Amino acid sequence: MDLGLAKDRNLIVNLWPYIRRQNKLLVSALVLLPILAVSSGVQPLILKDALDGALKGDLAQLPQSVILLVSCLVVQLVLTGTQGFILQKAGQNITADLRQSLFTHVLSLSSAYFSRTPVGKLITRLTSDVEALGDVFSTGAVGILSDLVSIVVVLGFMLVLRWDLALVLAALLIPIALIVLFFQQGYRRANFRVREELSTLNSILQENMLGITVVQMFRREKRNGEQFQAVNTQYRRALDETIFYESAISAVMEWIGLVAIATLLWFGGGAVLQDAITYGTLVAFIQYAQRLFDPIRQITEKFTVVQSGLTALERIGMVLDEPIEIRDPAQPKRLPDPLRGEIRFEDVSLAYKDNDRVLNRISFTIKPGEKVALVGPTGAGKSSIIRLLSRLYEPTSGRILVDGIDIRDLTQEDLRRAIGVVLQEGFMFSGDVASNLSLGETYPLAEVERAARAMNVDAFIQSLPEGYQTQVRERGSNLSTGQKQLLAFARIALRDPRVLVLDEATASLDVGTEALVQQALEKLLVDRTAIIIAHRLSTIRDVDRILVLKRGELVEAGTHQELLAQNGVYANLYRLQEMAMA
Repeated sequence: MDLGLAKDRNLIVNLWPYIRRQNKLLVSALVLLPILAVSSGVQPLILKDALDGALKGDLAQLPQSVILLVSCLVVQLVLTGTQGFILQKAGQNITADLRQSLFTHVLSLSSAYFSRTPVGKLITRLTSDVEALGDVFSTGAVGILSDLVSIVVVLGFMLVLRWDLALVLAALLIPIALIVLFFQQGYRRANFRVREELSTLNSILQENMLGITVVQMFRREKRNGEQFQAVNTQYRRALDETIFYESAISAVMEWIGLVAIATLLWFGGGAVLQDAITYGTLVAFIQYAQRLFDPIRQITEKFTVVQSGLTALERIGMVLDEPIEIRDPAQPKRLPDPLRGEIRFEDVSLAYKDNDRVLNRISFTIKPGEKVALVGPTGAGKSSIIRLLSRLYEPTSGRILVDGIDIRDLTQEDLRRAIGVVLQEGFMFSGDVASNLSLGETYPLAEVERAARAMNVDAFIQSLPEGYQTQVRERGSNLSTGQKQLLAFARIALRDPRVLVLDEATASLDVGTEALVQQALEKLLVDRTAIIIAHRLSTIRDVDRILVLKRGELVEAGTHQELLAQNGVYANLYRLQEMAMA
């Protein structure tokens, strides 16, 4: 139990910066608590005096009592509504701040994190987990404090009115506290399982929606439906467990409440018959009993909200605690201007997992303006070299230099402005074509059009329904793969990088379009350093040098003719492709 409390305290400490930003709203809500508690607690006393006076035949105070009772009710309703609005606003502000911090942090994590974490789980943390945490502030934590203040105020009024009857009711609070603590521990564990199963459910949903074409083409609907049903069943079972704990707490509280009223009627009714207390006092105590057990019942319900929020905070904390592996240096160096474009790998190794190296002590130098191709079998490590050069991953050992400067001494922005990468699949964002080329940077439309013309893609863009203002749907679903790739080339040409990296960049283009792009590339590659990954070896015959990789090691280097003469890995790959095309 102590460990659990310490853990919860640590979670709340981590959340404190977000709470502190809303201190004005939260303090305003707290100021209303005693006023609300007193306005509710005084009502049974007013009712007692009115009843006792009426039973004695004194009706003179009845109108005054009615006015006071209605006034207290109006104050209570107005302040309850005001407090609810304040808490909802504070909760939504905290939720928005936390979601923004989480999103910013996720975007700063390295590619290694995303390779081992399903996207659906991250979406769950950014949406439902953050919302669950927001509920803690809008209806949970401050609501519990409000209920506690109400309980203390009600007990105070009861003790002043009749201390003996008050102690009878107060004695029931001890078993209630023990029962709530027992059930809440089970609820916390069950709720954690619910959120884990929900993450898995969202991962499967996201995977199937993105891969819907493959699902339908290979008739996987039934199989994937069965897989989803299995996970959905696990989620339902976990959810049923939380419902059990919630229902159990509610039932126990109802039973204890009935016992409290029965006990009060037993002792209080006997006292009324013996004229030890007035009828109005008994009615007031029954009212106080309801006001005592209603907030207790509400606390148990809000405890489930708080427990859900703490579970969500724990899961969110797992993401926020994930270290940002790739950071800018405290005192970054600047690349020379103009950039020469020399690339040097010095004894570079990379292991995605411990003792599982995908690159092993790679060393090579690419001279300024040199055109170098990376070739090798699938899984040889070609794309890993590109990821390291772009600093999407950090090398396990060794270093990478651009114009003699270690890339870890550069800001990521400077490095990635100097290196333009065109991947095999051009990713498109929602928005128009022009914004997909500029990617939010302030390039004039004329400059965007110039880059598109330079890459021979302006005619294609102009053929779209609204030209550069044509809206691109999610992931570019209204564009063909080749069209998205053309836009990716224009996107890079707009930035005019000194080093150009092409990772199977023309594989998605038809023959005619590829010829246009190749013409544009010949102009773009002039006086630039270029690294080209290509599986079709016939397209890289004219590069200055070819680096051949096999199982993460650099095994050959030379021109096309030199490598053919060596009769090694490259020559075997080339002959196999020639035979396949014959």
